[in-house]
Amino acid sequence: MSETSAPRATTESHAAAESSDLTAVQRNAVAELLRVSPVADELGRRFSAAGHELHLVGGSVRDALLGRLGNDLDFCTDAHPDQTLRVLKGWAEATWETGREFGTIGARRGGLTLEITTFRAEAYDGVTRNPVVAYGTDLVDDLRRRDFTINAMAVSLPGHHFTDPYGGIDDLAAKVIRTPGTPQESFGDDPLRMLRAARFAAQLRFAVHPQVRRAMAAMATDLDRITAERIREEFTKLLCGADPVGGLRLLVESGLADRFLPELAGLRLEIDEHAQHKDVYEHTLTVVSNAVRLESGDCDFVLRMAALMHDVGKPATKAVGPDGRVSFHHHEVVGARLTRQRMKALRYPKDVTGQVAKLVGLHLRFYGYGRGEWTDSAVRRYVTDAGDQLSRLHKLTRSDCTTRNRRKAAALAADYDALEDRIARIRAEEDLARVRPDLDGNTIMELLGVPPGPVVGQAWRHLKELRLERGPLDRDEAEAELRRWARAEGILPDAG
Repeated sequence: MSETSAPRATTESHAAAESSDLTAVQRNAVAELLRVSPVADELGRRFSAAGHELHLVGGSVRDALLGRLGNDLDFCTDAHPDQTLRVLKGWAEATWETGREFGTIGARRGGLTLEITTFRAEAYDGVTRNPVVAYGTDLVDDLRRRDFTINAMAVSLPGHHFTDPYGGIDDLAAKVIRTPGTPQESFGDDPLRMLRAARFAAQLRFAVHPQVRRAMAAMATDLDRITAERIREEFTKLLCGADPVGGLRLLVESGLADRFLPELAGLRLEIDEHAQHKDVYEHTLTVVSNAVRLESGDCDFVLRMAALMHDVGKPATKAVGPDGRVSFHHHEVVGARLTRQRMKALRYPKDVTGQVAKLVGLHLRFYGYGRGEWTDSAVRRYVTDAGDQLSRLHKLTRSDCTTRNRRKAAALAADYDALEDRIARIRAEEDLARVRPDLDGNTIMELLGVPPGPVVGQAWRHLKELRLERGPLDRDEAEAELRRWARAEGILPDAG
């Protein structure tokens, strides 16, 4: 295939005529999906009556061909935003103009969310890579400026004429990601498209064309021009893809990960014959895969991100002992700190960052349980420290077992089964989700005769430690322990 993809006319082109039977069925699916979606045809007729073109375009066509068209539809038109608003007036249930500067008008009708964008012939400013919008007049030119051929197909409305000038349907059938023009041209326009290629590889389980991969590696540093927020959004979609490991490998191999997530590539520690340890990079990717399998529904980004970051503290803590054994002492502490720093740099919300960092910091806590050293107090602390992340911590800990030794893997699984059973038993006896002192602050002040202040907080924390250590205390025991502590601290006079 040539470096530049020449436009291929439309459905009647020779290339389309030679498409496989499967592809023909998929193409027919577009018309069928549109037939049962009267909103799209209704809208097409309104634009036609106003003298304008309207096409279902981009990801909507791709998803329709894949049999996964949702309720968010993308359209393009030769109408300008003001003209689009006039067409929508009195028909759309709601409209919005948040994307107007990029030629996009949003609308809602019949449970569908519609985005209608004027044909674009945009350029980029060459510094921030933000688009400088210029309206176009031609559908094929509009499709050429799109990121990949699988997103550069259109279906006219209401006529249902299929337009595929850059061979997108062939690439969809071959499950390959390719650019309409040269990769250099596409990525030069918007370097975020390199990250988007990896995202689509993860979401669709598609291969990235070798020419595209080479361009990604050669132009990886251009990603530095993209804002952290845009990178975060693409990376989140990648990690939530059906095959995140494939996308992550592509990020590392292309050098893109070095630009915004260097900790990932940093996991490829040198392994020598005298100081052997497991391949941390491969282990991490396996943990991510394991975590995906343990999800109970939609993508759990917090769990997947914790699986990805759980060992990022290892490179900084690697040490080789006198016996040649490799250790990574306190790597979970360092990893939690690095996780916070990286997610803050990518502008993730504080609550999401906190959840991921907590899981990274706790992921080693379980090890040692099987030696019979854990008291009920230790179990209470495990549950209390995990808090609302306990369910995810269960999954992360199980995902972290990647040993090929079947006996060892079975023993670890049995140990964790036993821990979960023990948590359930203790939880049945006491409310582990809300471990609090047996006396509240008002009672503490009343019994000690002290006003609000630091002493109350100190007493409260002491009683919580007792609660974790011994379980629930009855009222008399709790009061006796409070007074014993207060006398030891000089707050109450000695009983003698």
